[in-house]
Amino acid sequence: MSKPPQISPAEADLAFAAAQCVVETHRRIAEFLRVGQTLAQIDAFVAKTLADLKCSSCFLGYSVPGLPKFPSHACLSVNECVVHGTAGYYTKPLIEGDVLKIDIGVSHKGWIGDAAWTYAFKTRTPEVKKLMDCGKESLRRGVLELKPGNMFIHWAQTVQRHVETECGFHLVRGLGGHGYGRKLHGPPYVSNVVPSYPGEWPDALMRCFPGTLVAVEPMIAVGTSETTQKPRAWPVFSADRSMTVHYEHDVLITENGPRVLTDGLESLPDVVG
Repeated sequence: MSKPPQISPAEADLAFAAAQCVVETHRRIAEFLRVGQTLAQIDAFVAKTLADLKCSSCFLGYSVPGLPKFPSHACLSVNECVVHGTAGYYTKPLIEGDVLKIDIGVSHKGWIGDAAWTYAFKTRTPEVKKLMDCGKESLRRGVLELKPGNMFIHWAQTVQRHVETECGFHLVRGLGGHGYGRKLHGPPYVSNVVPSYPGEWPDALMRCFPGTLVAVEPMIAVGTSETTQKPRAWPVFSADRSMTVHYEHDVLITENGPRVLTDGLESLPDVVG
């Protein structure tokens, strides 16, 4: 268990500025999205927007062992794709009823901003509406637990209770939130589900300290908690190919409780195009 660094008030201002670049990018994307667009067109729009905001993508070229460098400016994940969709993995134009998760990660003046939101194209079924509402509400409730004195397991308990007990959906296992700051990923790891055996999630009992930055992100599927992924390929899919959503906020833990640095995402439209 590695304690995350605590940032100063001046650094918090820089982290907020980076997070708000992500929010503004999502605002512009939401206005841009239309039925008939391809992921490649959307990714090109993201690249243009980041350049206009004097940011760069912290996803483009990102590398982890066993995978090629990430080839896109944003993660663009359609329907049963949970996360890490590339601009080229899905080449068909988007149609009415498609659900697109857009994860934006930026570097701005040396600080990272990282947040995802989910959009339905033109129309959505009652089940998709319920799924989207569940994702947003689980994020809202979970963020409230990120306060001094609490442990990160309190986040997971709250999110899991809402998603799986109250809504009847499934949180994706093996994926979760993370600390960040000047780098995209750092401690703590923030699971969306409570550990099922001792040692499964070492950071579960870590205390929330003021000055800690975390990107928290429920990833939810209709039918299963399991995922599938092709060898040496980025996109992660629900194992039963059921519909998924992904919502993510950047949060600074303060002495007075959580401060959502990506404030403003909640005002984005659920249905676009």
